[in-house]
Amino acid sequence: MPKVKNWQLSREMLYAYDEAHPQRQFAFVFNTNRCIACQTCTMACKSTWTFSRGQEYMWWNNVETKPYGGYPQGWDAKLLGLLEQADPGRQKWKDGVFGGKTIFEAGDGADGGPGPRQILGYLPGDEEWRFPNIGEDSAVGGDGKRDTVNTEGSQLPEHKTWFFYLQRLCNHCTYPACVAACPRKAIYKRPEDGIVLIDQSRCRGYRKCVEACPYKKPMYRTTTRVSEKCIACYPRIEGKDAQLGGEGVPLETRCMASCVGKIRMQGLVEIENGDWKKDPDSPLYYMVKEAKVALPLYPQFGTEPNGYYIPPRWAPRGYLKQMFGPGVDHALETYTAPHICAAAAPPGGPAALPRDPEDHLQVRGEGRPAGVRDHAQRQAVADVQRHGHRLRQGRQGDRPSHRGGAFL
Repeated sequence: MPKVKNWQLSREMLYAYDEAHPQRQFAFVFNTNRCIACQTCTMACKSTWTFSRGQEYMWWNNVETKPYGGYPQGWDAKLLGLLEQADPGRQKWKDGVFGGKTIFEAGDGADGGPGPRQILGYLPGDEEWRFPNIGEDSAVGGDGKRDTVNTEGSQLPEHKTWFFYLQRLCNHCTYPACVAACPRKAIYKRPEDGIVLIDQSRCRGYRKCVEACPYKKPMYRTTTRVSEKCIACYPRIEGKDAQLGGEGVPLETRCMASCVGKIRMQGLVEIENGDWKKDPDSPLYYMVKEAKVALPLYPQFGTEPNGYYIPPRWAPRGYLKQMFGPGVDHALETYTAPHICAAAAPPGGPAALPRDPEDHLQVRGEGRPAGVRDHAQRQAVADVQRHGHRLRQGRQGDRPSHRGGAFL
């Protein structure tokens, strides 16, 4: 297998194809601290894309309760167990570098030995797909037991009785396992935006993508005998929904636009030399690359997912580090005590740090009319001076773009 660079692992790894990157990459950030599990995103996706015969069990977007929920059931615990069996005792991080094997390196024949070059994974049974909201609101309580309450008081950073909601859709990974596993080469990554799609005219329903994807987001449709998956609402991304946005006007995906808790942010990031191009005006770049408050989901799997999460403040750090990697402590410290410039950012503008460290009260407002921008900047500075932080609520007539004021 060729070697590719995975910046989330801070090392090179094996992958089925040579390293290649799109011009721009569809990416998103979810704030788990704000999710109320209303499932509005889930139903918005369902009513748009998977309402037909044969798609009854398909939930391209789902919200599951951790640690007991999962769709399919136990998808993450099972794969973590398989990785530990394949590489005992080495699934650890040291100085930000993952020392264990990824799903590409742990598969039979990945090291050049006997056996087919397959990706470590498993095929869920029908029973595992059947209950998408299993374990919802089930908490870890006293002595680590399920659905019990610890009667002792607790406080941050860790609660003794806890659960949290995890929002999931296809991560449109940089190194997709579904792409690597498909024997028909029916799955591809679009060069213009990095969205991963299935060419259903080529698919023969072998379900190798379902088996290989660590997040279990490709799904087999029995009525058509081909696989389907989240398409990132690409007609909306392309601006081809003339009824809603007008020709050429891009829109948010259905799950993002319908979010009641306003926990979601999406965008396209420029790719340069295999990594995100530096963009101080991009809130995604700021949260992922500068503040490092948003982390990838199970980066040790090796797919370099492009979905990022602000971890929940109250869950045990050990559990969160297994799920989001070694940057959890820094992410939560930054989230609970954000840089003054992030707190002071105007609701309609990106939360980007100023380049000049002396001008620590600068507020970016590019794209606004000068009068509005100047007023927002003066108001933000006044809020910081008076209250020590930027007031969260938006003012009348100052509607947030990308829900910037409410997101954090």
